Amino acid sequence: MKIAFHHRPGSFSDRWIEYCKDNQIAYKLVNAYDSDIIQQVADCDAFMWHHSHVDYRDTLFAKQLLYSLQLSGKKVFPDFMTGWHFDDKVGQKYLFEAIKAPLVQSYVFYTKEEALEWAKSTIFPKVFKLRGGAGAANVKLIRTKRDAIRLIHKAFGKGFQQFDRWGYFRERYRRWRTGEDSFVGVVKGLARLVISTEFSKFHSPEKGYIYIQDFVPNNDTDTRIVVVGDKIIGERRGVREGDFRASGSHILLPDYKSVDIRCVDIAYKISKRMNLQIGVFDFIHNDKNEPLIVEVSYGTDPDYTECEGYWNPKLEFTSCRIDLPCLIMLNFLKQ
Repeated sequence: MKIAFHHRPGSFSDRWIEYCKDNQIAYKLVNAYDSDIIQQVADCDAFMWHHSHVDYRDTLFAKQLLYSLQLSGKKVFPDFMTGWHFDDKVGQKYLFEAIKAPLVQSYVFYTKEEALEWAKSTIFPKVFKLRGGAGAANVKLIRTKRDAIRLIHKAFGKGFQQFDRWGYFRERYRRWRTGEDSFVGVVKGLARLVISTEFSKFHSPEKGYIYIQDFVPNNDTDTRIVVVGDKIIGERRGVREGDFRASGSHILLPDYKSVDIRCVDIAYKISKRMNLQIGVFDFIHNDKNEPLIVEVSYGTDPDYTECEGYWNPKLEFTSCRIDLPCLIMLNFLKQ
């Protein structure tokens, strides 16, 4: 067996390569951005790429390349079932509704008229999201009908830039004020007001639809559950001061005893139903204390060493050090 890797420093591939070296597994480094990538992996049995939602090149073709190689008979990570809905909140709405998963109530409109009619009859606050973005990027609280109407006109007008410059600056400023970052972060935030990201430069504004979720109050944490094979990792994450979002807060609460075991069970069952190689689920709780899925991903931070261990499908907990990229590799090799 020989595995091809597209190596992205700071991603899962750092540990994948180490694992292959330590265990005498044949591997090859390839460049997914080369036009001859199909030829590069021709002598390999498998291809693994931790592609990113913030690299404009990855968003253009990574899913298509992986699926093409999967159809050719090669094992790939992430495969089609694991990756097609990655960074696509609209796609996930349809997916979770179709399999009757406990999803936060979500709405999507493709005409201004339908969206405005809905805004006149619903109650607020609501949560506005673009279909892509992670770490709470492109997520805003809609407090009033007027706010909703303004966003709807923008969604069906000039649209939304992929990078929220003012949101980025405010987050950098907040992190400096709370002591989470140095003043250099504020300077970087100021620079981004003028110099946009490469991703935003090469992507046209998001428009022609609007995606909204119900706002679920009184959640000072959310729950992150990661399912890889028969191992389930979980932790809670704190909400920023004066905010409603836990994603991207970097406030990690890894005490496994405080994790709602229902989230563990739901994430595992849905992961198996969806046939995922890895499922990264975010949950909040409604006013009846019932867990609801906010979204799912395959791509996540490789470092989960703060977590205290894992549950098995019987919801029994084992304390151990967590090496997430290694768990992904072990599960992949079983395939």
